[in-house]
Amino acid sequence: MSQHCSCSTISRHHEFLREEVHCFPRFTHRGIPSPPGYNAPQQVHITQGDQVGRAVIVSWVTPSEPGSSHVKYWKDSGDGSEPGYKERYDTKYIYEIGDGDTARWFSFTTPPPIGPDASYTFGIIGDLGQTSDSNQTLEHYHSNTKGQAVLFVGDLSYADDHPLHDNNRWDTWGRFVEKSVAYQPWIWTAGNHEIDFLPEMVLPSNVVTKLFVLYIYRGKLFHSSHSCTGITPPTKHPKSTFPLWYSIKRASAHIIVLSSYSAFGKYTPQYQWLEEELPRVNRSETPWLIVLLHSPMYNSYDYHFMEGEAMRVMFEPWFVQYKVDLVFSGHVHAYERSHRFSNVAYRVSNGQCTPAYDKSGPVYITIGDGGNVEGIANRFTEPQPSYSAYREASFGHAMLEIKNRTHAYYTWHRNQDSEPVAGDSQWFYNRHWYPHEEP
Repeated sequence: MSQHCSCSTISRHHEFLREEVHCFPRFTHRGIPSPPGYNAPQQVHITQGDQVGRAVIVSWVTPSEPGSSHVKYWKDSGDGSEPGYKERYDTKYIYEIGDGDTARWFSFTTPPPIGPDASYTFGIIGDLGQTSDSNQTLEHYHSNTKGQAVLFVGDLSYADDHPLHDNNRWDTWGRFVEKSVAYQPWIWTAGNHEIDFLPEMVLPSNVVTKLFVLYIYRGKLFHSSHSCTGITPPTKHPKSTFPLWYSIKRASAHIIVLSSYSAFGKYTPQYQWLEEELPRVNRSETPWLIVLLHSPMYNSYDYHFMEGEAMRVMFEPWFVQYKVDLVFSGHVHAYERSHRFSNVAYRVSNGQCTPAYDKSGPVYITIGDGGNVEGIANRFTEPQPSYSAYREASFGHAMLEIKNRTHAYYTWHRNQDSEPVAGDSQWFYNRHWYPHEEP
């Protein structure tokens, strides 16, 4: 990050909109070009702007100097004539950023009101990067018209895999994902490639950490008055103690985001936050309880084997106690889905101290198969553990279609197949309202 970047941020909150303008050093990658026109807005992206889905954050970069600080938006009524300054759920809006010949137009659809039977479809992507495999993953997801928002389980740009953590790779990645994230919110999770620790990096004076620095300050979770930014995760929960862990509600889901690479032991801020957050979940309002983190708690690949064990020991008893439905993670560059097991009630009577079926346990899904830059993970531990229902070394993405308070339909799609083909599929039954064993 350049210490000479002169940046400004302007935020204004409307019923469904918070508008922001950011600047960042100019860079044009021939494979992922900037939009035409001097100082045209780029890397446009939206995300949920508050915990309950009544706001949208629109962010963008003006690469050469601060540009227009305004968003024009209106309800899509066909002729574009109706102003959009009133709260409406389940409504499509058109928005415009930039001025004159550099103005750009996008759209988003607001979520349904929070409620136990509010149907909604999430895409799930992890470890995306910016390779040909990444492009195929994003194109496949982009072609699926069901997706309304993305749950992203960490490892975004892989800028740190390039010499001196090439910061330009954040810009090219921001332009790469714009085709999706400018139109629907992505809910971000930080991965190990967001740690981005480079002691020799020259940072602005207002940067107070050297860990996750580009993720946090590009993401601007604190909405400070001056910041160079490019990727904007959701605004922090009012009761969150740090921007890497937070929760949101959307439709019938309560989504908790955790940080695998921040302290989580007893009495740490993340531990204390989660201890207070889980009892706040109202399953009569948001029956589906979903957790996002980067390093999988269960993993039967040789890659990163048992790296998530410490967090599993700390938090799995809570996941079972509060009947978490699904836990999504990345990190391992492949795909795996578990049965409903836990290590809370393991089998000791026969000497097998291994996970056992637990009807209150979550399904753990590893989906770090977005494309990355390091290749596919293709070595398994053998034999396949009893808790592992399905695993495959292929790139892809997943879809979670929440139907109502009791049922959700899940599919995983390989890159090498056409989008309608599901490599893996499963009906999930809600742990609170319908705690039966899935077929």
